[in-house]
Amino acid sequence: MPIAGPPPRPSRRGFLAGVLGAAGVAGVGACAPPEPTGGRPVAVPVTDAGGKHPNLVVIVSDDHRWDHVSYHPDHPPFLSTPNLDRLASEGVVGENTFVTTALCSPSRGTFLSGQYASRHGVQNNLTAWNAETETFFEPLMAAGYDCAFIGKWHMPGQLPDLRGVDTFITFTAEEGQGQYIDCPLLINGVMTERPDTYITEDLTDLALEWIHSRPPGKPYALWLAHKAVHHRFTPPEKFAGALQGADLSDLPPESFAFQSLTDENIWEGTLGDLKNLYRRYNETLLGLDDQIGRVIDDVDLTDTYVVYTSDNGYSWGEHVLTGKRWAYEENTRVPFIAAGPGIPPGSTTDALILNADLAPTLLDWARVDPLPDAQGQSVAPVLAGKKDAVRDELMYEYFPDYPYHVPGLQAVRDDRWLYVEYDTGPEPQLFDIVADPRTQNDLAAQNPEKVAEMARRLADLRQRVDRGEVV
Repeated sequence: MPIAGPPPRPSRRGFLAGVLGAAGVAGVGACAPPEPTGGRPVAVPVTDAGGKHPNLVVIVSDDHRWDHVSYHPDHPPFLSTPNLDRLASEGVVGENTFVTTALCSPSRGTFLSGQYASRHGVQNNLTAWNAETETFFEPLMAAGYDCAFIGKWHMPGQLPDLRGVDTFITFTAEEGQGQYIDCPLLINGVMTERPDTYITEDLTDLALEWIHSRPPGKPYALWLAHKAVHHRFTPPEKFAGALQGADLSDLPPESFAFQSLTDENIWEGTLGDLKNLYRRYNETLLGLDDQIGRVIDDVDLTDTYVVYTSDNGYSWGEHVLTGKRWAYEENTRVPFIAAGPGIPPGSTTDALILNADLAPTLLDWARVDPLPDAQGQSVAPVLAGKKDAVRDELMYEYFPDYPYHVPGLQAVRDDRWLYVEYDTGPEPQLFDIVADPRTQNDLAAQNPEKVAEMARRLADLRQRVDRGEVV
């Protein structure tokens, strides 16, 4: 049965007449899908979805920390995310989910391809997407899926001829970051003004209208990528000022009001009083949760998998940092919820899950052969409660992107230790994340043997990733 909720709102803009008509005028342009004949066939039918191929819905937000959801035991006391909580109650929460690069463009490339940034090539926000990179959309379309990409693309270079999608809606404003209010959208190759819109709601409108236009009985795959909660933190009118009186004393003790003006933070674009920025971030998150509720109201979890996650986390004063990129927990750890056929409601897993695992998992759910170059692993058995672990360590990589004052770095993390090496600047760091979850005490100088061990493990992981192995 569908999750209970109100009926979908009617279209504000005549989606089918406007969007599909525009696509016809433009010939669908750079977004024309390939003929679904030369791809990988479906291997076996999907038994958990009653013998049908399940629908797939992936909602990806931007800069959403893993602990800023109200189902998390350490969430800020003023923050309520009832719809994400509801999705968690209907499915499984991945409590130990990380990105392999805590930065918009590389992480998004990894979600789509299942590869590390050093393999798919989008190493930072400056290096372009390689049009030859295969995404999970291609085998899905070849297997008979209707596929849509709606929302933030934000990878450098020209917008792609993204193979495997029949609807491609994105934005180019502010160098691909988009804007919260009245953001023009590129709809199947046609730039379209969107007056009187708030982007999180507008993208949700288009996503739901696309779902409603699907032919009966044909499976679909939807990628819904939000700008929220990226700066400039602008909540919808409904939530603007909602946390004006909130107690923001949960900010880290090492933070201070105008730390955003320091050398490490000034290029992040979050200039101003830290508490005011933090309040607006959380109000913007309330608006995101509100729109996620509309999606989960509208899908049937007996034949649809829904995944919610984020491209990276965000520091709010930890280590006197504002932003992402660094290998610390608040940047690399992200929320992850999955619900759908065969997933036990209200469950959790502490398996070590990566953003590189999303593409293999979606194809596993669809019973489609995996991408040959993917380095992640399907976590479908873990999410169904049939397997306890995926891996016991992960490698993190970050490549410098001008003008941000963050050195290139690599790290290895397991269930106790975080070890970080820098290309320039700081000496290697070692943290005991069990005894010191806020990673405040660098133990490298006191533990040379552990440093040497972790350095060997990192070098081994680096070689495996460079060879294109599954890790």
